[in-house]
Amino acid sequence: MKDQIHQYLLLLGDNPLILGHRLSELCGHGPNLETDIALTNISLDLFGQVRHYFQYAVKLQGENKTEDDIAFLRYPHEYKNVLLTEQPNTDFAYVIARQFFFDAYHLPLLEQLMASRDKQIAAIAAKSIKEVKYHLRFSSEWVKRLGDGTGESRQRMQNAVDELWPYTNELFEVTPLEATMQEAGIGADLSLIKTSYIPLVTHVLQEATLAIPEVQFSHSGGKEGVHTEQMGYILAELQYMQRAYPNMSW
Repeated sequence: MKDQIHQYLLLLGDNPLILGHRLSELCGHGPNLETDIALTNISLDLFGQVRHYFQYAVKLQGENKTEDDIAFLRYPHEYKNVLLTEQPNTDFAYVIARQFFFDAYHLPLLEQLMASRDKQIAAIAAKSIKEVKYHLRFSSEWVKRLGDGTGESRQRMQNAVDELWPYTNELFEVTPLEATMQEAGIGADLSLIKTSYIPLVTHVLQEATLAIPEVQFSHSGGKEGVHTEQMGYILAELQYMQRAYPNMSW
């Protein structure tokens, strides 16, 4: 069970790791100073959560490693983030749509993990939940502002929603590992999260005067280590220092 909890921690940590990196790429490039700082702070929040998950994973592994080894020294197929988190920062509307779709899933996930039988996972969730409540408020308000704004902002937001919507179903696809963790009372029940996710997302999109995509297909594979080409570009940047200067430390 210890090894399975270790793998579950990697799965929990990889989503905020990759999404946090995507947001870090925007530092200094926000549409205004306030929003630029907000996106950077959200990135830092996510990295803080990653550290908690990975520090616990290292402790369970029992080897002479750190959270940096997990973050920077794995191969692409060893990362278990959903494909949504690795999608590029096409424009501000895409950044907001991606963030909102993830936040609407992330908050109920943490709410369930607060009741985990694993006390350390429960503590991480309890510490992170205030941050994620702010993330969801920030992203949902921007969805409404852009969707119910000018003709151009609405069109850009609709384009982002249409393109990213097929990536959302993977959030609720249950892997064997997640099923095992749920049965053990350690992990979350993704079916319950979906029951709160759909009404919330539908309500926000309706308030934003945006159409809900009627898409029958979905992209998936990230949880099993099968990623889009975007992952290669992300890891080329994310891992550069550790690959170029092995065992470096500050």
